[in-house]
Amino acid sequence: MLVAAAVCPCPPLLVPEVAAGAAPELDAARAACADALGVLAAARPDRLLVVGPADRAGPEVYPVGARGSFRGFGVEVDVRLGQDGGTEPGPAPTETGGELPYGLAVGSWLLSRTGWSDAPVEGIGVGEHLPAERCAALGRDLAARAGRVAMLVLGDASACRTLKAPGYLDERAAPFDAGIGRALGAADLAALAALDAVLARELKVSGRAPWQVLAGAAVDARLTGALLYEDAPYGVGYVAAAWS
Repeated sequence: MLVAAAVCPCPPLLVPEVAAGAAPELDAARAACADALGVLAAARPDRLLVVGPADRAGPEVYPVGARGSFRGFGVEVDVRLGQDGGTEPGPAPTETGGELPYGLAVGSWLLSRTGWSDAPVEGIGVGEHLPAERCAALGRDLAARAGRVAMLVLGDASACRTLKAPGYLDERAAPFDAGIGRALGAADLAALAALDAVLARELKVSGRAPWQVLAGAAVDARLTGALLYEDAPYGVGYVAAAWS
C-alpha cells in the first residue's frame, strides 16, 4: 500500500553543475524537493518507486543501480539510481543497458542529496502517450508490490507560460497549471485522473502520466497532501508536494 509520496519537478537545471550557478531561481524548488523527500524517509517504506517521464509510453522499468547522465548538458556528471549515494563525476558509463531518462536521472540526483538508503529503489518511466486508464492500473499494481510503498513522482507542468518559454505563450497554460497545483496540494485523485492528456501534450506537460500513476496508486491510501512549491521560472510550471 502507498504510505507516502513526494512530487517534484525534474528540470535538469535543478542539478547545480548543469545550471553552472546561473539558476538561483530554482533554489526554492531544490529546498522544497528536499522537504518532500524527508516525508518519504519519515514514512519508513519497504520499497521506493521513482516514477517519471520517459520517451516511450512504457512503462519502462529501471533497476537499482541503473545509470543516467547529464553529459548531454555539457557536464561530466553521471548518476545511479538509489545506489551508493547516486552521483558519479568521472568517466562515462561503459556497460550496456537502458540509460535513465532525464526525469529519472534528476530523481536519482535528488535521492543522492539525501543519501537515500532507507529502502530498495526501482525506477518506472511512463510517457505522454500512456492513457489515463493504464496509468491508473499501473499505479494500483505498483502500490501492491510491498507492504509499505513510497513514491518519488517526477514531472513538470506546462512549458508555455511566457513568450520566452520553450513552448511559447499559451493562454491555457496558467489555468491548467493552477489546477495541477490545487490537485497535487490537496491529493485530489479525481482531479488528477481527469487531466486532459491531449491538452497536456499541447502544453508540453511532462508530468501528466506520472501524476496519474500516483493517483492510481493512492486510491486506497487515504493520504493528505501539502503543496510545497509552485512557480514558473523560465516559463515552465514547476510543482512540489508531499503526500502522507
